[in-house]
Amino acid sequence: MVTATTEAAGPTKSVEIAQWLDRLDIPRTPLGHLPTPLEFMCSLASGAGAVRLFVKRDDCTGLGFGGNKTRKLEFAIGAALAAGADTIITWGAWQSNYVRQVAAAAAQSGMEFHAVVSNPIDRQTDIYFSSGNLLLDRLFGADLHFVADDEDATAREIERIAAEVQADGRTPYVIPIGASNGVGALGYAVCAEELLNQCIQCDLHPSAIVLATGSGGTHGGLLGGLRLSGSLVPVIGISVSEPAAVKWSKVRTVIDAMLDLLSEPQATVADREIIVHDHYIGSGYAVPDEVTNGTIRWAAETSGLLLDPVYTGKAMAGLLDLVRTGVLQGDVIFLHTGGAPALFAYADEFVSNQSRDEQR
Repeated sequence: MVTATTEAAGPTKSVEIAQWLDRLDIPRTPLGHLPTPLEFMCSLASGAGAVRLFVKRDDCTGLGFGGNKTRKLEFAIGAALAAGADTIITWGAWQSNYVRQVAAAAAQSGMEFHAVVSNPIDRQTDIYFSSGNLLLDRLFGADLHFVADDEDATAREIERIAAEVQADGRTPYVIPIGASNGVGALGYAVCAEELLNQCIQCDLHPSAIVLATGSGGTHGGLLGGLRLSGSLVPVIGISVSEPAAVKWSKVRTVIDAMLDLLSEPQATVADREIIVHDHYIGSGYAVPDEVTNGTIRWAAETSGLLLDPVYTGKAMAGLLDLVRTGVLQGDVIFLHTGGAPALFAYADEFVSNQSRDEQR
């Protein structure tokens, strides 16, 4: 675990990151249904009192079932179009929420889309291969290239596709996994402005914002945006795959790249402010466990909120544990990064043999 003690400071004034980016003439293509809602979810008993839990509903960004990557893709697709590209290439896992949103963004933008996909958990069920995000990728017209779960194999396939696209007289643009670079992170700098202004309107002074940390772009963009806005609210990442130190490095890299893009000093975000917990990974990336599945059922049954086994289920499980142990207090915001389509690929985790027998 990488952690830190950071004094929380709620928003006290409106911020203007979006207008600032407009003045810098940074390309952006509207893709999402924004702003997304900020909703009260429930009150929770804490080891140090009561916690009010709010949810920033970035599962409601609209594009292809929504999710956090839509905000990043507004800037990534904008950069691609500004560069004269007509073809997008990226990579991810079979059931990647990110790849699904890129497929939808490319379709909406009139671009060809190639995705190099691998199966990091070697889950070979028919439903995993034919439903969820893979089904939506195909409906959005994505050209899927299946490779082994190997970085070198993925890199070679991306190079092959790019060369083939160029040979056909088209112009490719490669977006990194998760759109987690300085350009993509701008989407969550803008989200920071949006969220802070919602807090001002609600007179809400959050003690922390909790989210799933994967490729680091959402975490880095949000944290950087908050600090650029003058807010000291801590951002707590729940790792969904790798050790905290690895995630910390990814978030640091994204923040620095975003601040360089904006010609801002890297010291705007101190190292100690990057907080990641890695106790809730379970057996690994995209591998469900009893705690995560139980958290998914709890959110659905008590609030009608859909989480997924890969990202938000683990992040919410981590949040609940931090509440129980008294680490989180006061008003807490959970950034819901989406992922509900993946639930269908994991249907066998939630439909018991008894339920199937009852249907016969």
